[in-house]
Amino acid sequence: MSDEPVRAQLGPYQVELVEGKPYFFCTCGKSAKQPFCDGNHKDTEFKSLRFVATSTGTFNLCGCKGTDDPPFCDGSHNVL
Repeated sequence: MSDEPVRAQLGPYQVELVEGKPYFFCTCGKSAKQPFCDGNHKDTEFKSLRFVATSTGTFNLCGCKGTDDPPFCDGSHNVL
């Protein structure tokens, strides 16, 4: 079992989030519904990251799975 996530894409996913709504961010990179979890982490040590949107709008969620500010993109993909 690898302790490194699959890099779903080398850039952020721009998504619309709704204030107060909970979301489950994929941390393993195996989800077919990126950047959100679909349960494909079951055979890994990874778990989805639950978060609640603090405001409504368009946000950049991490696609490379290397961010230091999950689930949000922090530009880590620029140094991969």
